[in-house]
Amino acid sequence: MNILQTVVVKQVLTETSKQVLLSKFELEKSQLQKESEQLRFEMRKLEKAKKMTVNSFKNRFENEIHTRLEKIKLLDFKIEQLHMLPLGSELKEKECQAIVEVNVGDAWEDIQAEKTIIIRDGIVDEIR
Repeated sequence: MNILQTVVVKQVLTETSKQVLLSKFELEKSQLQKESEQLRFEMRKLEKAKKMTVNSFKNRFENEIHTRLEKIKLLDFKIEQLHMLPLGSELKEKECQAIVEVNVGDAWEDIQAEKTIIIRDGIVDEIR
């Protein structure tokens, strides 16, 4: 019989993976900043046109801008934490489902034990 089991995928922090993560965070941050500026521009444009009531659209725009600013703060925190992590640290990347074969006589504790896949620079390094 086969069952589904959750498997944790972890990435080992190497110089290469650290640079990739930093680039990814910086790209996301840049995109959020562009979106914030675009929202501010659109808000000013609508204020001049006065097509909507001032409070209704201004609150919506401010909420969207605030949401993006919070995401930028979170990315700044992640970048700061990434700089502090030593090389060789294991970062949880995601969880996925695996099919596990169960046979009569198998030790249930071994089957239930958490399975982990370790990735180093994009290559499976270890399966625990």
